[in-house]
Amino acid sequence: MLFTILIGLITSCLLIPLGKYFRSPVSVALALLPVILFGYFVYHIPQVSSGETLYESTKWVPSLGINFDFRLDGLSLLFSLLITGIGSLIFVYASSYLKGHPYLDRFYGYLCLFMSAMLGVVLSDNILLLFIFWELTSISSFFLIGFNNDSAVSRKSALTALSMTGLGGFLLLAGMVLIGEMAGTYSIGELINASGVITEHPLYPLVLGLVLMGAFTKSAQFPFHFWLPGAMKAPTPVSAYLHSATMVKAGIFLMARFTPILGGTPLWSYTLLIVGGVTMLYAAVHSLFRTDLKGVLAYSTIAVLGVLTFLIGLGTEEAFIAAGTFIIAHALYKASLFLVTGVIDYQTGTRDITRLGGLRKVLFPVFVAGTLAALSSAGLPFSFGFIGKDLIYEATLTAGDPLRILLTVVAVIANICLVAAGFMAGIKPFAGALPTQFADVKMPSALVWIPPLILGLSGFALGCFPDLAGQYIVAPTVSALTVEPVEFTLKIWHGFNTVLLLSGITIIAGTVVYLFNKPAVSKIAFVERFNSYTPHYFFQKSWITFRRFSVWYTGFMHNGFLRSYLIKIIIFAEILLIYELVKGGPIYIDYGKLIPVSVHEGINVLILLGAIYLTVTTTSRLTAVVGTSIIGYAICLMFVFYSAPDLAITQFTIDTLTVVLFVFVLFNLPSFLVVAHGNRSIVIRDALVAGLFGILLSLTAIKVLQVPTVKDISEFYGKFAYSLAKGKNVVNIVLVDFRGFDTMFEIVVLSISAIGVYSLIKLRLKTSEKD
Repeated sequence: MLFTILIGLITSCLLIPLGKYFRSPVSVALALLPVILFGYFVYHIPQVSSGETLYESTKWVPSLGINFDFRLDGLSLLFSLLITGIGSLIFVYASSYLKGHPYLDRFYGYLCLFMSAMLGVVLSDNILLLFIFWELTSISSFFLIGFNNDSAVSRKSALTALSMTGLGGFLLLAGMVLIGEMAGTYSIGELINASGVITEHPLYPLVLGLVLMGAFTKSAQFPFHFWLPGAMKAPTPVSAYLHSATMVKAGIFLMARFTPILGGTPLWSYTLLIVGGVTMLYAAVHSLFRTDLKGVLAYSTIAVLGVLTFLIGLGTEEAFIAAGTFIIAHALYKASLFLVTGVIDYQTGTRDITRLGGLRKVLFPVFVAGTLAALSSAGLPFSFGFIGKDLIYEATLTAGDPLRILLTVVAVIANICLVAAGFMAGIKPFAGALPTQFADVKMPSALVWIPPLILGLSGFALGCFPDLAGQYIVAPTVSALTVEPVEFTLKIWHGFNTVLLLSGITIIAGTVVYLFNKPAVSKIAFVERFNSYTPHYFFQKSWITFRRFSVWYTGFMHNGFLRSYLIKIIIFAEILLIYELVKGGPIYIDYGKLIPVSVHEGINVLILLGAIYLTVTTTSRLTAVVGTSIIGYAICLMFVFYSAPDLAITQFTIDTLTVVLFVFVLFNLPSFLVVAHGNRSIVIRDALVAGLFGILLSLTAIKVLQVPTVKDISEFYGKFAYSLAKGKNVVNIVLVDFRGFDTMFEIVVLSISAIGVYSLIKLRLKTSEKD
């Protein structure tokens, strides 16, 4: 399984030097990558559908509990098939849709990176590894959403998406770390067995909130939904891939994966029911007011994500069956509708529903694809969408909750709106008379209309043979959620019952809403009157406030003056020292531990004090340098007095070199500026801060004398310095071997700095560049 992830990452990296060869029609060959991966997962369907879970482990950072641990069960298989299967069609579609784009290779690089990250999310058996891939999806989607980087709107949409998903990712990390600490493991398989320990822990509500915040932000649940409509500024292949079958479904996957771990409690169920219910109603109604085809699809996608969250919250076997089925149905018809929208936009130059119509006469294959997808979205019999909607109603009616009637009513209302939205996106642009400005529209390349047609036909193929998906895909998915084998049969016909009646009402009512709902700019203007009460508005206000605070904080803490940085660091250190000294109890001097001050030590201290006075009072830079050197040499003598000759030699060498450098640099500089009367307060402030720091260090030294000496660490280094590191100088061994990583990173930093300096020295600018 590791190779399925690495192959995408490697391909993404290879497109950097070799990308220029894929800016031509040969770019369609890149579709072989997801096709091969799709075949790999299809090959494992028999094993997984028989109840087997495949595991694979490769050591990575075992000391931190992070390894490349992967599992292929029903849930991960479902999402892997969607990621690679729909990804294959997206790769083909993009080769024609973005034909001639100067950054087509870059686009494929981002797309490969995103596909690998999504596979990593769904295949991970370690929650920390899952988080790493989770963040990688956010980063790669940022580049995809902002692919048209010359557009300010695209850049803003990408930043908004990254901000929301990044915030959720930060909270998710905290939740996962807490889960690992509570259960003593980061393995998903072991966490499922330890679910009782987690749900009964006092921190369970906190952990639940952190994990769900990560899932809600990624899956665009209310009130974090607003980033998704904005992300529609991305190219159509991105919208079709990220927002129908992959990225937004990552949040759904996370909730499903953690159902056996965190689920089964009223807090879990009611949170998901409320958030999912509010999301699907809010977004479904909003989709009816949009005039942009992508806007309609965006809000209908949010509504479906709410439905899936709602079903996971129900937590019954029927709800899980409905969720697994509806995930497949939605991915097929929504990806098809997005691709159809892309063709319409590409050929006509607009996505405005009020201007489109009659395109069936010039884009007939696209019309067929859009109609099939719209009918599956509506839940027409013999479509897989019909099976999915029936199962949703069956789940709400058999929930056993006293609110099941309310839950069913909410589901019916949301689905009625989704039926109308599907017709608006898939049928309305092709219905009616053809406007004269579109009479010359030509059929595009087959590479852009065949993928949505395949998806539309697949929805009806599975609808005619639903148990193929039910037995081999949905059943293993439900078994992964319930942690026990589940058997059921998906049928086209369940007889005349309440579920069939509700499905009929949904289709008829949705059709009526579609026929009588006339999208118009005036309706959007009416809705926008309430923008000041939307979550997006409050997010923007919070962003403005945070930005102002950041500007103030940067101006105060990072104003570019070294003296400012030093005094703030010293004041902060003084606060910490005062806190520790006060917390540690009274300070007293044990005179028995003090040794008499010798004459030469006293003379050395007097020289030191004189040098300090000379340094802070002189107006000559060179005199100050001389005073500083005297201070350094006095400290060298202290090291010699207290048997630390190696430190004395080091101090002497560094101090001498520093003095020489200072003299060379400062020789031609003017004297110090005379301190004016108005700046005397600054001098007094600095003197107080410096004096307090010296007093605190003295008190700390006295406090240290009161603490019993613990020699375990020094004895360890002395004992193992030679046997483990083959050296007799303990100080050198500690620096080089026991603190090897620290030293290595110091070398790296110095090397990077040296490269930067060398680059500046060798820089040769052209005259135009200098100007």
